[in-house]
Amino acid sequence: MKEFTHLDEKGRPRMVNVGDKEDTKRIAVARGSIYMKPETLERIKEGTISKGEVLSVAQTAGIMAAKNTAGAIPMCHNIFITGVDMDFIIDEEKGAVHIEASASTIGKTGIEMESLHAVSIAALTIYDMCKAIDRGMRITDIRLVRKSGGKSGEFINEV
Repeated sequence: MKEFTHLDEKGRPRMVNVGDKEDTKRIAVARGSIYMKPETLERIKEGTISKGEVLSVAQTAGIMAAKNTAGAIPMCHNIFITGVDMDFIIDEEKGAVHIEASASTIGKTGIEMESLHAVSIAALTIYDMCKAIDRGMRITDIRLVRKSGGKSGEFINEV
């Protein structure tokens, strides 16, 4: 079972030891989208959702999610995050909010899961804040788009 790094020789889960790895600057960018009715999107833009300023709350939720990734994903290491940026693009043509999270660290292991977690929780926060008027929203296409640093170096998946 050596091809699975998170399983020991008995096939049981384990957290990989990264103690011998070099510290490197690491950055990861993730994206995702939430699609909704045009009137829901309009109310987000206008700031008339009854639960409050949707994108501001989603931004805070995304940052908090990045900081707490190790508590939500069992084999993730608790890492020192040096920064998290969130961006939201309102796409009226497609009836969507596109979400981007960029997270960075200087450490022994990656930052990809933190960026992906930030996007996921930001999208779920938008859903939560708007579900009273639009239960048909769809969260889609959450993916890693760029990563740099570490032994594996640069990864680009800009689709």
